[in-house]
Amino acid sequence: MTQYLTEEPIHVHVTSKDLGAAVNTLEIDLRRQLVRIGKAMHRVGYTPGTAGNLSVRLNSQYILATPTGCSKSLLQTSDMVIVDLEGHKISGLRNVTSEIGMHLAVYRMRPDVQAIVHAHPPTATAFAACRKPLDQPICSEIMMTTGLVPLAKYATTGTEEVGASLEPFIAEHDAILLANHGLLTYGESLMDAFMKTETVEHFAQVCLAASQLGGAKPLNETDIEKLHRAKARYKRNATPNACTS
Repeated sequence: MTQYLTEEPIHVHVTSKDLGAAVNTLEIDLRRQLVRIGKAMHRVGYTPGTAGNLSVRLNSQYILATPTGCSKSLLQTSDMVIVDLEGHKISGLRNVTSEIGMHLAVYRMRPDVQAIVHAHPPTATAFAACRKPLDQPICSEIMMTTGLVPLAKYATTGTEEVGASLEPFIAEHDAILLANHGLLTYGESLMDAFMKTETVEHFAQVCLAASQLGGAKPLNETDIEKLHRAKARYKRNATPNACTS
């Protein structure tokens, strides 16, 4: 993954006078992370054209998000937009992504979530287009990261319908397929959310190949329970925010 995140120096030129204070170190770092991971997503083909969007909690009141109508390969730190939890623009030279509503739905329901990635990885999006969830426990890796991936019903992009379609799944899942649309992942950092996107796309590729080979053999309930316990141990022992940029 490191090769995707190697970047030329990023020059920061931003103001946040609407917040009544100078841009602090945390905000600068989060803007840089949005740029790096946005470009990484574009390189691996997850955000063609202007597709996809990313966001991160700036603090308990505000969200820092990518703008609308911008290729993730061309993002600059100054492009990012600050909104409140109702989606009202607080600061920024551009307009926030039109899909901010689904990000806010997650942030409101999951106070533990710090960052969100929405992308269109090809194989996972193909499953979404076929309205097939990735819900077969055939790989230990997916059970240890996002868990199985449900499918939210179809909703028109950029409308409140999208957030409503996600609500049944947000509390219990860290990755959701959006019917005929793409994938939403979220976690404790932007890197965490991005790696979940990668993991789901890999899982979708495995599911596709397994179906072509005659069908995978699912893990049994005992094996799944062991994985759940292993995941709990791993989370207890993991270093918080270990790889965030």
